[in-house]
Amino acid sequence: MIEGKEVASAGQLRYGMVGGGEGSFIGDVHRKAIAIDGLAKLVAGCFSIYYDDTVRTAKKLGVSDDRVYKDYKEMARKESEREDGIDFVSICTPNVTHFPIAKEFLEANINVVCEKPLAIDESEAQELADLAKKKNLLFAVAYAYSGYAMVKHAREMIQNGAIGEIRVVMGEYAQDWLATRLEDTGNMQAAWRTDPSQTGKSNCVGDIGSHIENTVSYITGLKLKSLCASLDSFVPGRTLDDNAEILVRFSNGARGVFWASQVAVGHDNGLKVRIFGSKGSIEWEQENPNYLKIAYVGEPVQILSRGGGYMLPNAASVSRIPAGHPEGYYEAFANIYRNFATTLIKKKSGEDMSGADFPTVEDGLAGVRFIGKAVESSQKGSIWVDI
Repeated sequence: MIEGKEVASAGQLRYGMVGGGEGSFIGDVHRKAIAIDGLAKLVAGCFSIYYDDTVRTAKKLGVSDDRVYKDYKEMARKESEREDGIDFVSICTPNVTHFPIAKEFLEANINVVCEKPLAIDESEAQELADLAKKKNLLFAVAYAYSGYAMVKHAREMIQNGAIGEIRVVMGEYAQDWLATRLEDTGNMQAAWRTDPSQTGKSNCVGDIGSHIENTVSYITGLKLKSLCASLDSFVPGRTLDDNAEILVRFSNGARGVFWASQVAVGHDNGLKVRIFGSKGSIEWEQENPNYLKIAYVGEPVQILSRGGGYMLPNAASVSRIPAGHPEGYYEAFANIYRNFATTLIKKKSGEDMSGADFPTVEDGLAGVRFIGKAVESSQKGSIWVDI
C-alpha cells in the first residue's frame, strides 16, 4: 500500500485541472474518463481565466474553496507546497497556453497530462520534453485514439509481423463542422480554434491532422522521414487551414497520404487508417471502433470484433466489456488515464515502470514537429521537407 503524501488513499491519486470550465467540451471528457476507473480524484482547479467561472465550476465539481485558484501559477505553487498536493495536473486549455502551463507545473515537480498539440512551436515542445526528463516526471499527451482496444490490437499484429513489411499507409480525418463560419455564431470552440492567437500556426492539421500522425505512428511504429503538404482555407475570411492534403514518406521506405478536412460535408468525425503490407492489410475507423478489418493475400477479408477471444494481450487488457457491447470515446480516453495513473502509482512505490502504454511527451514533440513541417512545406509552395 502507498501511504502519506504519495497517494491520498490506496489506489487513488489526487489531480487538479487547468481549463475545463463552463462550456468546455474537452475538460468534461477528461473528468468523466478519469472517473471511470476511480484511480484519481479531482481536488483542485483553475478552470477558467475568469475567476467567477472557476468558482462556479469548482462548486459543481465538489472542489473545496481552499483549492480553487485564480491562475495556474498560484495553483502550481500552492499545490506543490501542500502535504496533500496533487499528484498530476490535467491541462485542458487552448493550444497557445499549453507550454507555459505545463512548464509551470513541471518546475513545481508535478506530473502532467496535457491536451494536444503539446505546444505551438517545436522549440517549446522540446523544452517540455527536456524538463520532464530532467525532473523525472511523467508527462502524457492526450492522443485519445491510441486508447482504443482495436487500435492496440492492430499495433500488436504489426509488431508480430502479421501483415509483413509495411508499404503504404492511408490516413484520413474528415469532419464538416467548420464548413461554414461557425466562429461567427458564438461557438466558443470554433472561435478559438480558428484564431491564430489562440490555436497557433495551424487549425486543421494542428487539431485533427496531428491525430492522424499519432495514430499511424502508434499502430505502425514507423517514423516519418519527409512530407509534402498543401494546407488550404476554403471558407472565406478564415485565416488558418480548414483542409490539408499531405504526402508522407517513412523511414522504412513506405509511402503514405494523409487527408484532414473540417469542410467535408456529410462527415462527422471520420478518422480512418488503412495500412498495407507485403502479406496483408489492416483498416480501422474511429466511428466504428470496435471492429478491425483484416485481409491477407489470397484469403477472404476478416472482421475482428473487440472482446473476442482472439484479442492479443495488450488489447485484451483494455477491453472492458464483452463483445457486442459498444465501447467508444470515453473508454479510449479512460484507457489513457488508467495506464498513466497505474504507471504513476508504480513510480511512487518504486516498482518497475517498463511497458507503460500512454502517449508521452516525446509523442507530443513528434506531433508538434509534424504540424510545423506541414505548415513549412505548404508555405514554401508544397515542397518536400525533411522531418
